[in-house]
Amino acid sequence: MTEIASPQANPLLAGLKMRRPPDPCALTIFGASGDLTQRKIMPALYSLAMRGLLPPRFGIVGVSRTEMGVDEFRERMRRTVLDHARDEFRTDVWERLSEAICYVTADFGVEGGEEPLVECLNGLDERRGTAGNRVYYLAVPPSAFDDIVVALGRSRTTEGWTRLIVEKPFGRDLTSAQELNELIRGHFDEDEIFRIDHYLGKETVQNMLVLRFANGIFEPIWNRQFIDHVQITVAESLGIEGRASFYEAAGAVRDVVQNHLLQLVALTAMEPPIDFAAESVRNEKVKALRALHTPGPKHVVRGQYGPGYIEGEEVPGYREEEGVAPDSQTETYVAAKLFVDNWRWADTPFYIRTGKRLPKRETTIAIQFKRAPHPPFEVDEEGGLRPNVLLIHIQPDEGVSLAVGAKVPGQGITIRTVHMDFLYGGSFRMGLPEAYERLILDCLLGDATLFTRADEVEEQWALVDAMVAPWRRDRPHFPNYAAGTWGPPAADELVHRDGRSWRRH
Repeated sequence: MTEIASPQANPLLAGLKMRRPPDPCALTIFGASGDLTQRKIMPALYSLAMRGLLPPRFGIVGVSRTEMGVDEFRERMRRTVLDHARDEFRTDVWERLSEAICYVTADFGVEGGEEPLVECLNGLDERRGTAGNRVYYLAVPPSAFDDIVVALGRSRTTEGWTRLIVEKPFGRDLTSAQELNELIRGHFDEDEIFRIDHYLGKETVQNMLVLRFANGIFEPIWNRQFIDHVQITVAESLGIEGRASFYEAAGAVRDVVQNHLLQLVALTAMEPPIDFAAESVRNEKVKALRALHTPGPKHVVRGQYGPGYIEGEEVPGYREEEGVAPDSQTETYVAAKLFVDNWRWADTPFYIRTGKRLPKRETTIAIQFKRAPHPPFEVDEEGGLRPNVLLIHIQPDEGVSLAVGAKVPGQGITIRTVHMDFLYGGSFRMGLPEAYERLILDCLLGDATLFTRADEVEEQWALVDAMVAPWRRDRPHFPNYAAGTWGPPAADELVHRDGRSWRRH
């Protein structure tokens, strides 16, 4: 057996300590012939292998209904690594990784459908020393969860540990999420369940906690006394990219607001945890989610894009996309004003928005501080003096920017806003790991800090259900914003009513 080892030409960065290596284990990927496996999971495993972060005794089992041999599957995975991995392709790394790869054709909807997988995993225990430790990754549509979870529950043994990674969407509303939680917890303990949200694997999202709790200059002013409001934007320039069947059932509120956006709100608003153990961090996030006040209809805006232009190229409207009904009422844009009803944030609005076919792809958290009470200076009319803003860039360029007032060179004292910037790539001079690399490694290590707990998911769905309940009573005039713009006019009015405006990135 060849162990998965780090190539000597690729040492870890000097001065950075590696966490303990993961235990020996076998990772089973359900939906191995699907897009997620090819674009994210396998490239992430290759990058982890490149850096010597996989356990030396490791196995990968691809599972799907597609008939193919192991050599064909390995070749498909090699091509997907070539196409999608962030690292250069190295034959020596790939050969070591490919030796660990197996493939099983299985249908878990039939009696005994799990037997080929059980046989394969037992074989890996003998050949590669995976010690009965199992990670199961459900990279399949939610409709396939039931059969797979029940079959895995039947085949569990007392040898080794077991972990289950579940992709979103985790339910379609509160009731379905509760039913799914009940199903999975009938076969797995809560500490064995890893509900994945790839946004939580991004370096800058994790840096939110460090920024707040490791820097004495921020925590004392992270409250209603000093912060005027918070804006969180998840903007995409792309359309639905051939995912009409999924998007028609989900819409922007279920695709982004329920998970990504509310997680970012929770991380921004949460209280300091007693330590950074998984349960301590997740406890504080749940408290923040429970404190969210359900926004009324006047505080929620939805939209749908029509034809327009993105970077000078004409693009169709949502209703003109293939597979979309010509009278579709599915929202591609949502904006809302939220309040966190607790001592720290009372009366401080959190403005959130997300949309398809906006001018650019960008995810940011903007913390806008209150203005100085009486600045005794002349303000440069051209540049202006805007409020101090701490801008956290999550994608595409991860980093942090602080807007401050500075004197314009020359006679007199004229003030203009300037920016102090920190970019990960420039400061650490290293490629940032993809979110899936961090999350898969954390699961192998048994660290659930960046994964959502059952009560988090249910709190998020409770808020979203309350937001969308009034939508059943009306049929808005869609489309109401052109592709390439920043959303419907009502979204601007939402913040203008408060004397504020959206940031233009």
